[in-house]
Parts: sequence; C-alpha cells; structure tokens
Amino acid sequence: MATTNKKTNKHVTARFLEKIVVNAGIGKLRNQTSFDDKILPEIIKELSIITGQKPAERRAKKSIAGFKIREGEVVGLQITIRRSRMEDFLKRIVTLVFPRVKDFRGIDIKNVDSNGNLNVGFHDQYVFPEINVEKSKISFGIQITCVPRIKDREKTIDFYKSSGVPLKESESKNG
Repeated sequence: MATTNKKTNKHVTARFLEKIVVNAGIGKLRNQTSFDDKILPEIIKELSIITGQKPAERRAKKSIAGFKIREGEVVGLQITIRRSRMEDFLKRIVTLVFPRVKDFRGIDIKNVDSNGNLNVGFHDQYVFPEINVEKSKISFGIQITCVPRIKDREKTIDFYKSSGVPLKESESKNG
C-alpha cells in the first residue's frame, strides 16, 4: 500500500466506516443482589471510560422463564460510536488493546461477515488500558462490531488490513 499521512488516513477511515457498535451483555450479573444499585452503575461507568460515551440500556422485549428474564429488565448495554471518536477508538483497539490480549495471534478472517462487518469479542474489559484491574469491581464481556459503508467483504478486508487491523491470512483448505 502507498504511504499516507495521518490526516488522509483519518479521512479514509471516516469515509469507509459508518459506525462502531460496542455491546455488553449483562446476563448472569442480573441475578446478583443489588444489581441496580451497585453493579449496573459500575458497568456503565467503565463502558463510558472505555468509549467516551454513555451507553444506552437495552431492555428485554419479552419475559423468558427459562432464562429468568422479565419484560423490561436491562439485559445489555449498547454504544454507537461515529466520526472522530470512531476513528480514535479503532486506532486505540489496533495499537493498544490487541497487543494486551493474551496469546493473540490475529483476528480470524471469518470474523468479517458477508456484509463486511468485523466482529470482535473480549472476555473481560481489562484489556483496555483505561480500566484499572485493582479498582474494578466487576468483570463483563464486550462485543465490538465495525460497520462499513460499503457492503463488500473483499473491499472491507483490504481496508481493515490497510488500517492496521491484524487479520490472519486465510488458511488453505487442503492443509
């Protein structure tokens, strides 16, 4: 790829990516005592620190007895990041977060779906340098989805590679 300065690269990212969506499911944490008073505000605070935005609560649409979920209960948190925050967040993930993941060898190419969405999940929020492990009271998983404007898988894979996202090379089928 041709070398570009930082301003040009930022504009390419802004034109190519529509948004980044950060989700945190809080499933089993919901059953703990004082969830609404202590646990949920702590998760919201840490997600706000990570993304720079306050998350929106996602509530259950139906009651499901098997999962002990009642209609209207908070089951997840979601943040949609756009424009300059999106560019900065993607850069932080590539340069700071991925190197902190234990035994990280790259993102599998299968994590890019047919529309070009890149999906990455983390078991806990401690891989983000903003989170202090000693002060954090709760551990939760995070799902990050990068949504491109162009819905072509091959073009988006090329863009992710040029942006520095560590995608693994596709494996040959015959071994």
